[in-house]
Amino acid sequence: ELMLKPVKKRFDITVAAANQTVSQSFDLDKNIKVVHGVLLTSNKDDLLYYRGSQKIEINKEEYFPDNYESKLLMCGINVSPKSRYYDLGSINPGNGSVKIVYQDADDGRTVFSTYRVSLYLDCEMEDGQ
Repeated sequence: ELMLKPVKKRFDITVAAANQTVSQSFDLDKNIKVVHGVLLTSNKDDLLYYRGSQKIEINKEEYFPDNYESKLLMCGINVSPKSRYYDLGSINPGNGSVKIVYQDADDGRTVFSTYRVSLYLDCEMEDGQ
């Protein structure tokens, strides 16, 4: 009987210039069988919140279209840790390819400085017991 255990995966991108588009692909471990949810954080949350949008694909399937606002995938600390991920249901990661196309845009309220965007995935993997 296949046993699955929960695991969180984190992938980072760096936004080094204002109004930059950063496209990056990552590979999930081969033993990850299910992706349940997604979450975005940053070392500069205000920049992510006000300036950011992205497209996210898993296994070449688009789950969030171009210009999907980052603030809709962020979570405040006042939310229970178990409730912080945007629920995707239980998707099969297929080839395990995860792609994010992140767009920074001037908003008039923030001053740009280099920042990190972290994409977290709530997953389940085969337990190698």
